[in-house]
Amino acid sequence: MTRIIVFAKAPVPGRVKTRLIPALGADGAAALARVMLIRTLDVAISSAVGEVELCMDPAPGAPSWQGITLPPGLSLSPQEQGDLGERMARAVMRRIDELPVILIGTDCVQISKVLLRDAANALTRADAVMNPCADGGYALFGLNRFDPSLFEGIAWSTASVAARTLARLAALGWRVHVGREVHDVDSPRDLDYWYRTMALGQSRC
Repeated sequence: MTRIIVFAKAPVPGRVKTRLIPALGADGAAALARVMLIRTLDVAISSAVGEVELCMDPAPGAPSWQGITLPPGLSLSPQEQGDLGERMARAVMRRIDELPVILIGTDCVQISKVLLRDAANALTRADAVMNPCADGGYALFGLNRFDPSLFEGIAWSTASVAARTLARLAALGWRVHVGREVHDVDSPRDLDYWYRTMALGQSRC
């Protein structure tokens, strides 16, 4: 069994997917963020990999989350304060003594049941698993062990995130499985890829 932790912001216009606003408008960008949130949660739950936790910004119960119907079977937690690395580190530390942890966001076109199951299987043989993104970040990061260096001093949302994290894993001497490269939807140029993927029905495979 594995715990999947999904990091997500409430899909509030003007606060999410801001780089898509020139193409979709604030309301359209927020609507897409909402679709991606629910789709990711549905895929995570239906993967049957293990427990699914939604780590929320703002915290559960905040007005920003009102009117959003989340799938049943989730546990909810707050992201609290700090940069992305600090928030992810706290989420991992809360659970790593109980189960292996897989961290994902809601932006990846290719998050699927197969990808999640492959990652969980890899964690039976490796200390860490990663699916890097074409933009240099990562869409999935799974761990059997914790070390703070994996989350400290990283220039988040830059093209160096995956490479720097992999270098730190190598320095720790951990066994690492690197899965296939995937794509996030962050900018207008990514929208065609999103629409093609959805049209081909690849989102839940």
